[in-house]
Amino acid sequence: MRTHFCGLVDEALIGQTVTLCGWADVARDLGGLVFIDLRDHEGIVQVVAEPSDAQGNAQVLQVAADIGYEDALRVTGVVRRRSSVNNKIATGQVEVVASRIEVLNKAQPLPFHAHENPGEDIRLKYRYLDLRTPKMQQMMRTRIRLVQALRRWLDARGFQDIETPILTKATPEGARDFLVPARMHPGEFYALPQSPQLFKQILMVAGFDRYYQIARCFRDEALRADRQLEFTQLDMEFAWVSERDVQDTTETLIRDVFREVMGVELPDPFPRMTYAEAMRRYGSDKPDLRIALELVDVADRVKDCEFPVFTSAANDADGRVAALRIPGGAALSRKQIDEYAAHAAKFGAKGLAYAKIDDAGAVTSPIAKFFGADAFAALLAHVGAGNGDIVFFGAGAYGKVSDFMGAVRLKAGKEFNLVGEGWAPLWVTDFPMFEWDDEAQRYVALHHPFTAPAVDDVADLRANAKTAVSRGYDMVLNGNEIGGGSIRIHRPQMQSAVFELLGIGAEEAEAKFGFLLDALKYGAPPHGGIAFGIDRIAALMAGTESIRDVIAFPKTTTAQCLMTGAPSPIPDAQLAEVHVSVRPKKDKAAQ
Repeated sequence: MRTHFCGLVDEALIGQTVTLCGWADVARDLGGLVFIDLRDHEGIVQVVAEPSDAQGNAQVLQVAADIGYEDALRVTGVVRRRSSVNNKIATGQVEVVASRIEVLNKAQPLPFHAHENPGEDIRLKYRYLDLRTPKMQQMMRTRIRLVQALRRWLDARGFQDIETPILTKATPEGARDFLVPARMHPGEFYALPQSPQLFKQILMVAGFDRYYQIARCFRDEALRADRQLEFTQLDMEFAWVSERDVQDTTETLIRDVFREVMGVELPDPFPRMTYAEAMRRYGSDKPDLRIALELVDVADRVKDCEFPVFTSAANDADGRVAALRIPGGAALSRKQIDEYAAHAAKFGAKGLAYAKIDDAGAVTSPIAKFFGADAFAALLAHVGAGNGDIVFFGAGAYGKVSDFMGAVRLKAGKEFNLVGEGWAPLWVTDFPMFEWDDEAQRYVALHHPFTAPAVDDVADLRANAKTAVSRGYDMVLNGNEIGGGSIRIHRPQMQSAVFELLGIGAEEAEAKFGFLLDALKYGAPPHGGIAFGIDRIAALMAGTESIRDVIAFPKTTTAQCLMTGAPSPIPDAQLAEVHVSVRPKKDKAAQ
């Protein structure tokens, strides 16, 4: 239907006849002369419909005068140089003088204009119109280039692209599974994979050595800007490797792909930091290193003060008292300080103490009365506070303080314009093997239950489970975890011991993971891998904070597809075919 794309018409085509297809982005009738900005996925070109004495075709002008916004058109005409150049578009040196204009489909009035910024619900309901906009076209094409670059890199280096099952077995760890009733097996269910984890480990046992897959994964969990019910990851696994083998290879992959897709040179090598150091300095296991602010531990400075919140935490082996200095923060009003306290409360804080130092050096703080004047001055000096600064203090359990003070650090970094330019990658290593779940009264795996511990001895792991370190690692970029992986457990005795520490008994382990335990018995090689979040990397490359902008058809934060109306009720007859019945919804008023 066409000979050229709109956005690729250039000076080399001057004097030639072209046929273009696209949408009417703008149509301007100047009374006997009509200009149409014709748009396709490559860009915009100006089409001109001139009076009949210039073209001998009155019908063209008549059709052009009736063109509306987003009408689907086919235009044939001759390319000529524009009398007034438009440097804002790639085709701004030329225009197409129409000899024929066909309206292929007349557009009804649209719910929003491509140059407007409607609410996200409207955008998602009419996603086909949203995706048609130049901004969304560019974002999606960034994602496409990313995936193409990843595949080219991996294919060129001997990685084998192997598909793993979508209908698989439910597992007791991680987020909730999406369940699929098995019609041929009444009362039994498949689960959609949260990741290809177990299958890729078995592929290593099977001798495939280097595997990858652009894998669709599913997790029935709460949604937010960087999470979806279904998502895409680059899944990778290597046999006969150590941590550095995986890290060095994938670091090169990411560096090369950013160079190809973005023209960006990432640092070589990426810096490395242990989990313990990241939490101590930044209050996060995915610190944004573009923000120079750091937490300072002050427990030894406050353990003898008269403020019980501080002394209780400072004298507890599992407690923490941390301070955060914000340059220029003395300008915050009391209302703004309260907003920081409310933000910290979302992450578990019961309060957020502070000290303001004005430009003259005078200190305002509700906790100063619990210290001697010299002791409080020494505390502020230890933190590095000076005139014009504010210092926030957090006290309590170590992990909780780290979390909410880390959140305060990020908020301050953004609001005080302390986020540096560029890209700041980082490897975070040596994660804890387990964390204690107070509600369940048992250990849970910080990564997943197939991550190898740093110790090889089962007895050592059992005796020191609380402080055990794993062979897990994450790649972080600008405060976002873009990849996570580990060396896996390859001996059945160690895997069984980890299951036991996680409260998974031998009978449950056999029922859920018997096939994995069997596979590990037959000469399973040491192996490890990593999974990269395609959606998150694409969002970073596209410069958007929401992964929904780089997913063609995402769900809302309430887990709905507004365009199709999913999820939706299923007729009883169809449910009966898969041996499923639905409980009636409870009346909220009766609860």
